[in-house]
This record gives sequence, structure tokens and C-alpha cells, in this order.
Amino acid sequence: MQQTAVRQDVTIGILALQGAFAEHQVMLQKLSLKRRVVIVLVRTLEDLQKCDAMVIPGGESTTIALLARLAGLLEPLREFLKTKPVWGTCAGAILLAQSIEGAKKGGQELLGGISVTVERNGWGSQVESFEAPLEVEGLRESNRPFHGVFIRAPVILSLSPSPSDPPIQVLSRISASLLPSSQTIVSPDEDDTDPRDARTIVALRQGHHLLTTFHPELTKDDRFHDYFVRECVLLTLS
Repeated sequence: MQQTAVRQDVTIGILALQGAFAEHQVMLQKLSLKRRVVIVLVRTLEDLQKCDAMVIPGGESTTIALLARLAGLLEPLREFLKTKPVWGTCAGAILLAQSIEGAKKGGQELLGGISVTVERNGWGSQVESFEAPLEVEGLRESNRPFHGVFIRAPVILSLSPSPSDPPIQVLSRISASLLPSSQTIVSPDEDDTDPRDARTIVALRQGHHLLTTFHPELTKDDRFHDYFVRECVLLTLS
């Protein structure tokens, strides 16, 4: 019986219209995997059609959305999300959200794909950017904290999966004491330290999509990129 040849490479696109796409490229090129990772910087529909998965980088979410529309990529990206793995970091996380608060005047176009509501720039302005050690479920060497870099990061306000959606898996939370002051005003009967509080979530997975509100690509630690490729991309293709 003739056996089907096993494909040995996987093509991962990085939306390269604005933001930290070059940093993601460097991190993905560092990975040591049994299957070769081919990286495509996506700027056109032709680029997108080559890809098995996609990374949407940090940057300026409204600018990325505008440039994607001008490039004729918004609707193709929405279709891509329906069947293929996508990871959004910071601005990319905003674009993957189902809805947002704090959008610029005129609104914000979203790709959707993950059943969350986020607040744009929820941690505050550039001067309120910060770094923090994170415990992350599922990473290689998960007992070693991951250095989270938060730059004008979005805050996850709520999770809203429908019964037909894949379940949401929370991968990492941040201490409630680090929440910005605008996020710590709660009603008297609400416990802000409750680990079920969506506002403390900084990394999650829904199906084969990944969302991080911080910037793993701005560290020297490739474990999040390794996780995305191994757990979201390769398992989907196998």
C-alpha cells in the first residue's frame, strides 16, 4: 500500500504591517523543532495564502487594522481565523477580541476569534508600562517564571464563550495587586483578589488560538513561541 508522505515543514505567517513583527521573526527562527518552521512576513493576500498559522504582533491596533483593510486583508484574516491557529500579542490580542472598550474615536475594527472583551490600553499610558514574573501553565520548564513585558497593554475584562465555542483555558494570571488603579475600583461585595477575576488574566488559549496581553517577543525567552508552534500549530496539523 502506498503511504502518504508526511509533510516536514510548517509555514507560520507574521502580520508585518506595523509593530514588533521582526522580533517575532527572530524568536521563531530560534526554535529547535523536528519540523522545519518557514516564516512568511504577511503583507498581501498571496502571503497569507501560504500560511498554516499566523502571529499578530504588538504595535498600534487601530493602525494595524487600518493597514490590513487597505491591503485587502481584513476579511481574509477573519476567514483564516475560522480554521487556522492565530496568536495575538498586545495589539494583536485586541484585534482577536470579540469586543473592546476604550476604542479610539471612530471605533476599532476587530478580527474576532477569541470570546473575550478587552479594554484597550487598560494598564494606562506608556509611562505606566511595567514588567513582572509570570507563572504560565504548559510552558517548557513551567516551574521557571516567564518575564512578562507589559507596554500599554490591554486588560481582559470578561470571558464570554458561547456553548458552541471551544472552552477557554487560562494559562497565566497576574497578581491583582498589580492591576492599574482604574481596574481596582470594585463594588463592596466583589473580591478583587478572587482568582476567577478576568482582569488578572494575561494569557489564555481558546481552541487553537492564543492570546497574550504582554510581549513575549521582547524577551530572550522563546518558550511562548515554542508553546504556540508545538501546542497550537503542530497539533492542529497532525
